[in-house]
Parts: sequence; C-alpha cells; structure tokens
Amino acid sequence: MAERLTAEERLTLKTGAFGAVFLVSNADPGMVAVIRESFAASGALANSGGVVKEALTTGPLPKLPRDPAQIESAVLPALARALEILREKSPADVATYRDVVLAAADRVARAHRGVTPEEAAMIDRIRSALAQPT
Repeated sequence: MAERLTAEERLTLKTGAFGAVFLVSNADPGMVAVIRESFAASGALANSGGVVKEALTTGPLPKLPRDPAQIESAVLPALARALEILREKSPADVATYRDVVLAAADRVARAHRGVTPEEAAMIDRIRSALAQPT
C-alpha cells in the first residue's frame, strides 16, 4: 500500500515532471511551439493515475531557477529524487512516473515540426536521470 506523500515530496515530483517538459520545450524554442507543446504535455500528465496524478495535479507550481543555465541542474536531480521518494513510499508508481514524464517529454518534442536533435538530446538526458534501478 502506498504511503501518502508530503507536500514537499509532491513538489519534488512536480518539479521533475514539469521541469522535464520545460527543458524539452526550451531545447528548440519558439512562441507558437510553446503553446502547442504546453497542450501536448498537459495531456500526458493528466493521463497519470494514483499517487503520481495527485502529485502532478495538486498544490503549487514548482519554482524553477530563473537562470536557464541552472534549470537542468535543478530538474535532473529532482527526477532522480522523485524516483527515490516513490521507491520508498509507493513502489508501484515508479514506472508510472517514468512513463508519464517520458511521454510528456516526447509529446512536447513532437508537438511542433517533429523532434529536433536538440530535443532528442534533452530527452536522452531526462531518460538517463530516470534510469535509476527500481
């Protein structure tokens, strides 16, 4: 049975997931693309369930660093920490979180003119952060 996540733990999951979407979206920036990508990501995040859905759809939005150079160094560790939290409190949701984050990242990349090399490289870094053993 899954343990209830604290507000801080839910924010960590949200920071990782929303941050991953932000990183992919900004790997190939463009105003029209941002709008399409936002809708694509929200669909993937909304399709989650259980503890993951609760974490991603409740509470405040995550606060990412203002400096774009620091965002990746905040988001990738948040993804790894999110997996640790889920392994400890809700092991059955580890795969769900991975799948939702990667689906959202992929949808964002494909939302505007297909996946660019920069987006593919960012998705690979996200996948690596999520590749911790369960």
